[in-house]
Amino acid sequence: MESSSSDDDFVVLSLLKKRKIKRKYWVHPVLRLRNEEGEFHLLIMELRDYPDRFKIYFRMSVAQFDALLAILKPHIKKKTTNFREPIDPEQRLAVCVYLSTGDSFTTIASSFRLGISTVGMIVRETSDQIWLQLKDTYMPTPTEDIWKHTARRFNDRFTFFNYKGTFSIVLLALVDADYRFLAIDVGSYGGNSDGGIFADSALGRALHRGTLNVPAPLELPSAPELGKVNHVIVADEAFPMKPYLLRPYGGKRLQEDKRIFNLRLSRARRISENAFGILTQRFRVYKRPMEVNPDLADNIIKATCILSNYLRHEVVGQVSQVDSFDFDNAGNACLEEFQRPRCNRASEEALHIRDTFRKYFVSAAGEVPWQYNRVRCGHTVIV
Repeated sequence: MESSSSDDDFVVLSLLKKRKIKRKYWVHPVLRLRNEEGEFHLLIMELRDYPDRFKIYFRMSVAQFDALLAILKPHIKKKTTNFREPIDPEQRLAVCVYLSTGDSFTTIASSFRLGISTVGMIVRETSDQIWLQLKDTYMPTPTEDIWKHTARRFNDRFTFFNYKGTFSIVLLALVDADYRFLAIDVGSYGGNSDGGIFADSALGRALHRGTLNVPAPLELPSAPELGKVNHVIVADEAFPMKPYLLRPYGGKRLQEDKRIFNLRLSRARRISENAFGILTQRFRVYKRPMEVNPDLADNIIKATCILSNYLRHEVVGQVSQVDSFDFDNAGNACLEEFQRPRCNRASEEALHIRDTFRKYFVSAAGEVPWQYNRVRCGHTVIV
C-alpha cells in the first residue's frame, strides 16, 4: 500500500511539473516584435502616405478613419500598467478591419502579432463602442420629421411615396432612399417562421403598436379623390400584409394595373437590396459565416450598419452609380432572403391601402410614362 501511495504521489508531482513548464513565455517572442514587424507598424502607418491604397485597405478614407478615431479614442484607450503596454486606440480601430475583410481572428492575430484572444476582445470592445458612439448621430430614433423627409426623398428619387424595409437572417432593417439604415433590429429568433420573426422583433412590435412616430395618413400628391392613406413600408412577399406594410400582388397572370403596381413597388424595394449590397461589398465579413459567438456577431452587425451610415453621410446628394447597379449577393453565405409566408390573411384595411396605391399609379396624377412600355414589353419581373 505504501508503494502504491508513493507511486501516486510521484504521478501527481510529475503532472504538476508539466503544468508549470507548459507556459514558456510571459509574452511570446512573436508578439514582442509587434512594434517592429506587426502589420500595423510595417504597412498601415505607411499607407497613410498613399490615400488610394489606404481606402482600398480600410474601405474608408484617411480623413474618415481619423474622424472616427477621434470619436472613439476616449472610449477605447486603455491605461498603461507596470506589466504591459496597452494596444493604442489607432491600432485597436485598425484591427477592426476584420469587419471589412472578413479575415479570421487567427489571420488577424498573426498579421498584427497579437494574441487571438486579444483580437477577439478588441473587436468586441471596439465594435460595441462604434455602435454606442455613432448611433445617436448616424441612426437616431426616427421622428415624424425624419419619416416625412424619407417619404419625400422616395418621391423625388423613385416616384414612390413611402419607406423601405427588408430582411436578412438576423438583421431586420428600414432603409431610406439614400441607402442609409433608418432603424435596425438584430437578433436570433430560433425556430420561428418567417412571419413570426417580424412579429416577434422589436421593430415589428413597435410598428404594430404605432410607437415609431410615423406621421398621420396623408393624401397622395394631386389625388385628393383617393382619400388619405397610411405612410407604409415597401416589402416583398416574405412580409405579412399589414396596414403599414405594402407588398406586391401575387400570381402570374395579373391585370395591367396590378403589374404596374408591382413594377413601381419593385423599383422602390430595390433600394434595400442595394443598401445590403453596399453593406456586403464594403464589409466582407458577410461573405462567409462568422466564426464568432452570437453576442459578438450582433456587435459586428450593428457596427457595420452604423459605419455604413457614417461612410455614406458625406456622399448623400452627390451623383452615385449605386442607383443603376444591382448588387449580386449570390456569394454571400451569411445573407439569405426570407421565404414566403405559408398563410397570411390580410385585413380589409391593408387590402384597401394597396388598392389605393394601385389606382394612384395608373392615374393622371401618379403615372410615369415609362411604366406602360416596361409592362407591355414584358420587362417586368412578377414578384
